[in-house]
Amino acid sequence: MTSPLAVTTSSLQERAISQSGRTGGVLVPRLVAYVIDLFIVGLIGLIVAMSVSFLGLITFGIGWMLFPIVGICTAMAYAAITIGGVRQATIGMRVSGVRVERSDGGAPDGITAAAHCLLFYVATFTVGLFLLTLVIGVLRRDGRPARRRHRL
Repeated sequence: MTSPLAVTTSSLQERAISQSGRTGGVLVPRLVAYVIDLFIVGLIGLIVAMSVSFLGLITFGIGWMLFPIVGICTAMAYAAITIGGVRQATIGMRVSGVRVERSDGGAPDGITAAAHCLLFYVATFTVGLFLLTLVIGVLRRDGRPARRRHRL
C-alpha cells in the first residue's frame, strides 16, 4: 500500500509538463502587475508614513521608530490581504489577468502570501546590491572593481 503523500518521479514530470502551458507567456503581464502594485504600495506606504509622522508627534518622537519597518510591513500586509484573499491576486495582477495558486492548485493563505512577499524583497535587495557593486566597479576611474591590497 502506498502513502497518499508519496509522489513518484513520473507523476512529478507529468505535472510539470501539464502545468508548463499554464505559466508560459506570463513574464510581461507579471512585470506590468509589479509596476502597478509598486505604485499602489507606494501610495499606501505614503499614507502609513504620514500616520506614523502624526503618531510621532503625539508620542514625542517615540512613534517615529516605526519608520524603518513602514515600507516592508505595508508591502507584506498588501500581499497578505490581496493574494491571500478570495481572488488570489493583487490589484495589478487582476489588471494583468494573473493570479497566484499553490503547486497543488489551491489558494495561498495570508501567511504564505506575506512570506512570499518578504522573500521576494530580500532577493530583490540582494540582487540589486550585487548589481550596484558591479556598476560602481565599472564606473571607477581605473575601470576595475575596488580591491584591498594588504602589504606586509
